[in-house]
Amino acid sequence: MKKIQLIIALCASTLMLAQTNNNTYTTSRPDGHAPISVMGDHTHNKGEWMVSYRFSTTTMQDLRRANDDVTNESVLLPNGGDYMVTPTEMPMDMHMIGAMYAPTDRLTFMAMGMYMDMTMDHLTAMGGMFTTSSSGFGDVSVSAMYRFIDTDSHKWHAQLGLSIPTGTIDNKDVTPASMGNEVILPYPMQIGSGTYDAITAITYLGQSDTFSWGSQLRGVFRTGENDNGYRLGNQLGWNNWIAYKATDWLSVSGRLQGLIQGGIRGANPDLNPAMVITADTSNSGYEALNAGFGFNIYAPQLLKGARLGFEYALPLQQNLNGVQLKNQDVITIGLQYSF
Repeated sequence: MKKIQLIIALCASTLMLAQTNNNTYTTSRPDGHAPISVMGDHTHNKGEWMVSYRFSTTTMQDLRRANDDVTNESVLLPNGGDYMVTPTEMPMDMHMIGAMYAPTDRLTFMAMGMYMDMTMDHLTAMGGMFTTSSSGFGDVSVSAMYRFIDTDSHKWHAQLGLSIPTGTIDNKDVTPASMGNEVILPYPMQIGSGTYDAITAITYLGQSDTFSWGSQLRGVFRTGENDNGYRLGNQLGWNNWIAYKATDWLSVSGRLQGLIQGGIRGANPDLNPAMVITADTSNSGYEALNAGFGFNIYAPQLLKGARLGFEYALPLQQNLNGVQLKNQDVITIGLQYSF
């Protein structure tokens, strides 16, 4: 109930700003773009290009069952748990390269690729510890965004895209039980989805003299089943943000996101769900309420067309299916360059 009230309160404040706003929306301000973690937040005018680079680092640590924190030992045999191994921590780094081009004032094309680097620390039922790692290029996405409402101070655009399964789902590493041989890693340590996935979104933007705000409903919908016999869950997110133009070159922002991540369907027959909690598909999917705080820097007098963004995000609430590592925080920094 609290997370619903928070989202409603932020949306209500957004609507109040929208009703009193008579300014012309412009991206030539530090708050002209959404917080750097929001994808597909804006479109471009005819003939404009934008290239971008984002780096994000995510930390997942300690275990949670549904809404309750649990100890690592409690999920292991013979302490009343069901597994031989549990993860204890998972840091993940992601590098994202994007490009946008607008052939018309209403239509913008976008493409994005990524490289991921992950490690996972584990604790065994015998008290041993070990680490596995996984890295590689992820799935590539291509999208079209259409601006269907464009008034002086309010903009609406829709996005339709496709995620192409270029990331691997066959990453392997050595574990204490593998006798020195590389074995397939569990689902969270794989780089790609293995399926063609539809991306849809609708975004609203507004702006006044000193504030900008926006709301985006975004979904990722999986299709079919990958070559390893499973598919990842669908994802639905609702982002709401507001930014304050502190100076002509600096804005600060706050963001609230409701996120539903579906569980994994099917299973990889090469994974033993009794061995480690990350190989058990019942331990996948969640609902979360996340908050983000950041800033944008836009100083065309120093470098025309360049924008630097930063955001620190953390969960306010997490309701996990089964037992999983908790998301601790996400740091995102990015550079955008338009020409």
